Amino acid sequence: MKRLIIFIFFLMTVAYTQAQKMDWEKIKTLKVAFLTEKLNLSKAEAEKFWPIYNDFEEKFNTLRKKMSDSRNFEGIETLSESESKKRLREIIALEKEKHDALETYVNDLQSILSANKILLLKKAEDEFRHKMFNEFKKRRHQGQN
Repeated sequence: MKRLIIFIFFLMTVAYTQAQKMDWEKIKTLKVAFLTEKLNLSKAEAEKFWPIYNDFEEKFNTLRKKMSDSRNFEGIETLSESESKKRLREIIALEKEKHDALETYVNDLQSILSANKILLLKKAEDEFRHKMFNEFKKRRHQGQN
């Protein structure tokens, strides 16, 4: 009986993880379509753009995770002064790394896109994020009713 419960729990965990993964894949697909439409990239631009964009997204997500971990302020009251200084240095180093990654990304993009299209990209990303947030709020509200 105990094994059956553990097995069922395991299956539910795997199913939940797969569902989340599928949701993220679906969102990524929607984002690619949205950006492609908004930027109106030529075939040559798209071939060069997407590898740069995907590489930056991966780096940025990794940095975001590291920054989130470093900003875990749980138990901060018990840190010594030297531990606090170390944590501050880590946060500053990650912020610099984030800035450097963004600067490299923009420079790489400028080799294939106009400055105007890069600004349109930023605007389109913001619009997509806003749409996703609103959709999330709408679905969450519907779930409560």
